[in-house]
Amino acid sequence: MRAWLEHLRAERGLAANTLVAYERDLRALAAFAVEHGLELLELAHADLADFTGSLRERGLKARSQARHVFSIRGFFGFALREGWLARDPTENLRPPRAFRGLPRHLSPVQVEALLKAPDVATAVGLRDRAILEVLYATGLRASELTALALDGLNLELGLVRVLGKGGKERLVPLGREARRWITRYLKETRGGFVRERSGNLLFLSQRGGRLTPMGLWGLVRRHAVAAGIERVLTPHVLRHSFATHLLERGADLRALQVMLGHADISTTEIYTHVSRERLRQIYDRLHPRA
Repeated sequence: MRAWLEHLRAERGLAANTLVAYERDLRALAAFAVEHGLELLELAHADLADFTGSLRERGLKARSQARHVFSIRGFFGFALREGWLARDPTENLRPPRAFRGLPRHLSPVQVEALLKAPDVATAVGLRDRAILEVLYATGLRASELTALALDGLNLELGLVRVLGKGGKERLVPLGREARRWITRYLKETRGGFVRERSGNLLFLSQRGGRLTPMGLWGLVRRHAVAAGIERVLTPHVLRHSFATHLLERGADLRALQVMLGHADISTTEIYTHVSRERLRQIYDRLHPRA
């Protein structure tokens, strides 16, 4: 198991969170093998089919079941290439079809309300405003935002260097509003958060360290409630909003793929849905009898 995970990390450059998920899936399979008095590499196709069936019985969603199947197939394929197995037991082991729903996003009016929710008269509120502006202006993942470094910021050119999944770097544009609020945060607030352990991080917690994922989620949800947004809001919804609003205004899909840091453009294509309002506007404007 360790050899396979190291292969994924070193040779395929998978992100740390992906490796954690794959390891968790494989450990669940190993526990299943122990329950049936078998070693992991002794599992046959029928055993693996029973295991994937048990996932469904436990109530796991189709997408989670599919990831377990991909993890298992990846591991046994690696074992076969290493010569640990004579035959791959995952042949014809198929994942359930996972419906890819449309990404949730906010309307521009809701985004404006959210951005104005923090009390910028306070140090924490000014920091939060800068964070929300950057999230919406760049479409960064939560882990990417919390890892932003001061030396990766170029306010003059309006660019930020981002370390994405698998340690891949990319440059993402910063809009005027995001730059303005970052400048205010750096001049007026960040110095008050700095501690010995702060290092080169752009956004700091109140204790001077790196913002945790839960801390960022709590920040976004708190201001969503203040803005009157009546649903659970996560940083990823702002990422979806960034992508959706750009495409609705005519952005190029390939450019959006680069900004979002997607390895495959098929991932970016989930944003090509068209809102009902936009659909109606196009119809009214273009149809001869509209």
